[in-house]
Amino acid sequence: MVQALYQKQIAGHSTAELVAQYREDPAYDRVDQVFFDEAFPAISNTQDELEKKIDTIIDRPLEQLDPIELSILLIGVYELESRIDVPYKVVINEGVNLARRFGAAESHKYVNACLDAAAQLLREIEVLAGPRTRG
Repeated sequence: MVQALYQKQIAGHSTAELVAQYREDPAYDRVDQVFFDEAFPAISNTQDELEKKIDTIIDRPLEQLDPIELSILLIGVYELESRIDVPYKVVINEGVNLARRFGAAESHKYVNACLDAAAQLLREIEVLAGPRTRG
């Protein structure tokens, strides 16, 4: 999904074009297709709104974000906002792992800080509740 969002930013393809392209790619068989088919169109079609949220948590103008970092933050903010079944710490960890894999050398630290700030805003109750303990 990072690659599809990156491609949208760089080449300007439509959501429908990218969904069709990625469904035909042999690598599509190795991804969580249900998640991709749900999340990618949702993120792509609401990118402006997600970027407004991201803009409130970053320390530089949105235009200065690396396209890979922005793609990862789009996914993370979407998940924090729309996938409450996924714990916020898992969302942050996934974002950090994506940044380590696809991003610049130290981008995982920036992604971690940004997604942590987003979790404070979008999952305040969950964050304040802290770790769950067994009774």
